[in-house]
Amino acid sequence: MKNDSVAAGGRRPWWLGLAILIMGALWLNGARGIASTTNYVGLGPAAIVLAVGLVLVLLGFLLIVQALKGQLASSAEDEEEEASFSRPAFLMALAGVGVPLLTICWLGFPFSAMLAFTLVTHAFGSRRTMLDLGIGALIASLAWLGFSRLGISLGPFFPLLG
Repeated sequence: MKNDSVAAGGRRPWWLGLAILIMGALWLNGARGIASTTNYVGLGPAAIVLAVGLVLVLLGFLLIVQALKGQLASSAEDEEEEASFSRPAFLMALAGVGVPLLTICWLGFPFSAMLAFTLVTHAFGSRRTMLDLGIGALIASLAWLGFSRLGISLGPFFPLLG
């Protein structure tokens, strides 16, 4: 879809695509430095880093092409009224990222992830605390169980129990 209105000042944001392309190249370079040990599924620890790097390079390239053609992606956000920055929501999402750093040693992975999930959902506007805690507990517990079945330890389920 052709969009005549480009970024502020009438400039095309090709530099954003270039930044994403460079970020992807850095990820690909980082993947080269990871040891190539493989698990029983045939994928090593560098596989996800390599995949993310490839996707970033591809998306950066596509964004550069779109910007040079004068095309900008339209989204539902363009059709809605522009939302203002919410400092409380930002701080709550930031707390959701920081909570596991402070609590994982004594609460364990599942409970720390549950709290982080709840804080982030509240930052995005959810006010159903018990439902968010339940969903967070389910996702985190399944992740903990899945990793433990693969032989990857995320620590004890709830360290305070011993």
